[in-house]
Amino acid sequence: MNDDPLHQLYTHYSELPYSQRVLYTATLLVIGMGYLFALIYLFHTYSGKDGNPLTLSYDDIVIAYTGSGKGSRLESALRGPMSTMLPPEETRTIITWVREGAKGEKYEKDIKPTLGKRCISCHDGSNPHLPNLSGYDNVKKVTEQDTGTDIFTLVRVSHIHLFGLTFVFFIMGLMYSHAYVRPVWFKCTVVALPFVALTLDVSSWYFTKLYHPFAWVVMGAGGVMGLCFAFMWVVTMYQLWFSKTPAPVTRRKGGDIP
Repeated sequence: MNDDPLHQLYTHYSELPYSQRVLYTATLLVIGMGYLFALIYLFHTYSGKDGNPLTLSYDDIVIAYTGSGKGSRLESALRGPMSTMLPPEETRTIITWVREGAKGEKYEKDIKPTLGKRCISCHDGSNPHLPNLSGYDNVKKVTEQDTGTDIFTLVRVSHIHLFGLTFVFFIMGLMYSHAYVRPVWFKCTVVALPFVALTLDVSSWYFTKLYHPFAWVVMGAGGVMGLCFAFMWVVTMYQLWFSKTPAPVTRRKGGDIP
């Protein structure tokens, strides 16, 4: 690190009151847990669409946004991420029903009881991110050819991601801004990169429907956001409580203020 002069308004963690440092620490712990659970949910949502539930691949992203091109959304789910939720014989029954035209009379007799027992607890319509499988009309929609996530669903999820992650990285960047990191341009880059990556990530959802290689941008942008989050989290937590006060900070008035 070089010894660039400190900005006159810069405040290091050691110059913050203990109450603010405790607030930052509590926020870091909870927001870090939230980000971890978000990653787990992301993996669960998208992995397995290519037939391998243990990995999150380029093909998983492509299928998620453009469809598998190999049948209905219901069949794709049963062969992919939902493959472990039903016994093989029940899966075969549903897939056969879908391929035979998804007729209503057989739905009441053979399909509805299985969905009610295995699926409806999550797919009851209460979660807007999951297909609603309550009732024949709703199930019929997911038996149509899989064309991936529709535009209006992308729009709904886009504004949630844009608002939510903007707040997350604003809070992280605000806490990280007290860190002593040199050169300053690197510190500023770490603060700005997540917002650039977020914009690329969300916009690439739409572009992937037009040109599949944009799935790489989705994966890369998500990785950049994760790395920036992890770097800011570790640096902030470390400098809050474990590192020595930087020499340029100790040379000016201030210090550890209760």
